[in-house]
Amino acid sequence: MRTLPALAAAVAATPLKRPHPEAPLPQVRLTREAVPAPARLTRYAELCGFTGRGDGTLPLPYPHVLGFPLAMRLMSRRDFPLPLLGLVHTWITLDRHAPLTAADRLHLTVHAESLTPHRRGTEVTIVTEARVAGELVWESRSGYLARHSTAHQGDTAPGTASDAPLLPAVTEWRLPAGLGRRYGAVSGDRNPIHLHPLTARAFGFPRAIAHGMWTFARCLAEHDGVTRAQARFRAPVLLPATVTYAADPATGAFQLRSGERVHLSGETSARSA
Repeated sequence: MRTLPALAAAVAATPLKRPHPEAPLPQVRLTREAVPAPARLTRYAELCGFTGRGDGTLPLPYPHVLGFPLAMRLMSRRDFPLPLLGLVHTWITLDRHAPLTAADRLHLTVHAESLTPHRRGTEVTIVTEARVAGELVWESRSGYLARHSTAHQGDTAPGTASDAPLLPAVTEWRLPAGLGRRYGAVSGDRNPIHLHPLTARAFGFPRAIAHGMWTFARCLAEHDGVTRAQARFRAPVLLPATVTYAADPATGAFQLRSGERVHLSGETSARSA
């Protein structure tokens, strides 16, 4: 589950790519079989706050972690129209259609669904699906943005409006400087922007930033019985940091913020699987 080889290939391919919302997408579906490794899953659950549940189910975001190597392979292909280097994860939706346990053998499939214009460039939707014995049991859709000049004024990503009111604060979390390295070890996402201040500066960040998928997972760990969730990643969390988790239990909405700056906003719901 390594991202560094894909990033190295992306560096070589980046000058050859010219992002455009009408570019063709590769018509491939990448697949793999996966059974969660117990030790890695335990470390993930501890780091993201999913311990102590006792129901034996996989954390809702974990199939996304298992499918991430396929997404990296897809986005680093030469026929993928957007440069992997510099892509920004902007939003995600998760749907669990049936209970999943650590013993389930998942058949994972990843494909690119669509390209859409964005006010800051071109955005691709990547779909990850998990099946057990042929039955679709889990799926996610993620938006990844390639930034470039554009005349487009809209923003098609799902999620909460950018001017949404601040939600009631619930608790504060202190995030250590090494959080990116720890999450990279359990998720396989070792993007240099998350690992060290020096490597983050090479990509324009003053310090290492927290993984968006860690912030999302940590927020979801505060919710019980969730089968559907969505979030928008609004601003990076520079490490170390103290952040506020805020939520409205009546609506399932949540935020992660520093003061009035919202890093992530989303909502959850539970429905019959």
